[in-house]
Amino acid sequence: MTESPLARIALSTGISLDVCLAGPRDGEPILFLHGFPESHRTWRNQIEDLSRDHFVIAPDQRGYARSDKPEGVEQYKTNIIVADALALMDALEIKHFTLVGHDWGGAAAWAAALLHPFRVKRLVILNAPHPLIFQRSLIEDRAQREASQYVRFFRSPEAEAGILAMGLEAFLEKVLLGNADPAMLPVEERRAYLDEWKEPGALTAMLNWYRATSLEVPETDEEARLPVWTHAPFPKLRMPTLVIWGLKDVALLPIQLERLTDVVADLRIVTSPTAGHFIPWEEPGTVTAAIRNFLADSGG
Repeated sequence: MTESPLARIALSTGISLDVCLAGPRDGEPILFLHGFPESHRTWRNQIEDLSRDHFVIAPDQRGYARSDKPEGVEQYKTNIIVADALALMDALEIKHFTLVGHDWGGAAAWAAALLHPFRVKRLVILNAPHPLIFQRSLIEDRAQREASQYVRFFRSPEAEAGILAMGLEAFLEKVLLGNADPAMLPVEERRAYLDEWKEPGALTAMLNWYRATSLEVPETDEEARLPVWTHAPFPKLRMPTLVIWGLKDVALLPIQLERLTDVVADLRIVTSPTAGHFIPWEEPGTVTAAIRNFLADSGG
């Protein structure tokens, strides 16, 4: 990836983010939101390709890398993360845009599309479950509940100490390389992530994304009922939506693709039987081609 200098952009939400800006300013805008425990770098291959003819915006989200890290779990609630994304586009004077999200960035993207459907022109989701389908599966599907027990650890007060005792290099091996093809994460990218995680307050800030969510993750054998909100009518997304999924994801199982047509009116799904959770860089060609095809089909 050809490194683009990061712009420091102050937001109306009271924080500043480092943001990768690439491509022609008059090009069709695409906002990329990364997940845990990464940064804008997860999109390095897509940025390089799509910035040839699109205006690409890829922030290091709050709590990550060298972007601001406000203290307190409440600072990482989903509505605040969504507000950052909209404030960033406001700062760039962009009204409508294609929104792409992976992992926690995908969770924020789902929420942004639900809360601001007239600003999100198109939605692209990579290995990030729809909130209603995910919550239902955590209660009703034993395999998904078992696969999500790591969330309980990341939420715990002992998580930072446990990760530091393990060592950041071992954490990288377990979380990134253990869930993807290690050959697809070059040494320089590994070093970059380790450097970002060593930023003061970064580890706690990243974990606070897990602690701030209202998602209920019961213990494997715990008796649990669906939260009340899952029984209420849920809005159906109307903008063109593409879901890209690595089927070897051991944390987010293929059940997350079931019943998506109940919550998305205009849906396309692209799956890879050989990619895992970190599909943006594990199979960059698959992802970039899928996004390009989707943009072409939907007028972008």
